[in-house]
Amino acid sequence: MRKLLVVVFLAVILVILVVAVIEMPTIGDPANVTNNEVPQRYLEDSLHETGALNVVASIITDYRAFDTLGEATVLFVALAAAISNLKAH
Repeated sequence: MRKLLVVVFLAVILVILVVAVIEMPTIGDPANVTNNEVPQRYLEDSLHETGALNVVASIITDYRAFDTLGEATVLFVALAAAISNLKAH
């Protein structure tokens, strides 16, 4: 019974993932929102919306702050692991 539940659960996950991939826009599709609307909005409105001094700083610190925080966390953990391995006796 337990194996059957695991198989059913994995099948449901597989179906969800396949449907998600099928619904994704093709790479390089000019009708994709991320290829036309998002960069245009960043360039036109970022300085006014964020008050940053330049567009790159506004994107990194305001629009993508959580992503940047995650990347910094990964780098910090990797650095801490490397240092702890080097200091191990």
